Amino acid sequence: MTKESDLKALMTAGLEGDSNAHRSLLTALSGHLRSYYKSRLLRSGRTAEEAEDLVQEALIVIHTQRHTYDPEQPLTPWVYAIARYKLIDHLRRTRTTTANVPLENADNILASDDNAAAESQFDLSKLLERLPERMRLSLQYVKLEGLSVAEAADRSGMSQSAVKVNVHRGLKILTALITRETKA
Repeated sequence: MTKESDLKALMTAGLEGDSNAHRSLLTALSGHLRSYYKSRLLRSGRTAEEAEDLVQEALIVIHTQRHTYDPEQPLTPWVYAIARYKLIDHLRRTRTTTANVPLENADNILASDDNAAAESQFDLSKLLERLPERMRLSLQYVKLEGLSVAEAADRSGMSQSAVKVNVHRGLKILTALITRETKA
């Protein structure tokens, strides 16, 4: 398995014009995507042979949309978001339903998504970007990195009171943003 840092380095080099790095990235991602699609297709009562078409479709989107990737963000959530949408499109196009799934495979369809953590991290990053920098840093240090208020204040150059206020207000704003997006 290729690590996130290796994949991200290949993507960054590819974006800077290194065609060998881009080719290596697509080769590495094809293995990840093939495994992802095969497991999802088998869980939904489909055949693993369908995976290869999906791998190619996802690689084409990754290649043509690479300019939309933000190098400041992790790469794999971006890749798996593309892969997930391609899978959903494929299943809709081919009209699979749970009625076609053998009973012994029904539990597998309801299995948890092993990319949920990566997708959640990506969603959280996007939400945090919407906050003012000092508020975002306060939340990141205290709530995500587990620093004490005093450590966060030292690292950010803010007073402890400012860190506490920023954390409180940041959580309140994030709650409102999430509530608003789930109602939309």
